[in-house]
Amino acid sequence: MEMKPRFVALGISVVLVALIIELVRRRKLREEYSWLWLSLSVLMFLLALWPGLLDFASSLIGAVLSTSTLFFFALVFMMLINIQFSVEISSLRTQVKNLAQQLAIREAGMEGVGTQWDEQENGG
Repeated sequence: MEMKPRFVALGISVVLVALIIELVRRRKLREEYSWLWLSLSVLMFLLALWPGLLDFASSLIGAVLSTSTLFFFALVFMMLINIQFSVEISSLRTQVKNLAQQLAIREAGMEGVGTQWDEQENGG
């Protein structure tokens, strides 16, 4: 790998770490999501510092080109993010359903109380 792309990759990884830390500090990004992004930036930093690591990973997975390895790991990263978001969405959907059911039960109970109150006021 040439020096200019290595410096660009190093710069991007350092900026990404700083951005993730700042987003977590400002509570714009939750800690449970930050681990995946921080691991990506650390891996990017390591690949930029040690270019032989990408060739080694390529030989491990049987890829001919190192760019194929990068695309493969990018696909794996995106799949992990999608799985994490799917788990979170499923959990939130269950919570919304439970809250809606609890609200409907409380509103039905309040209507019953209101009907009884009206009957008592009207002398029923």
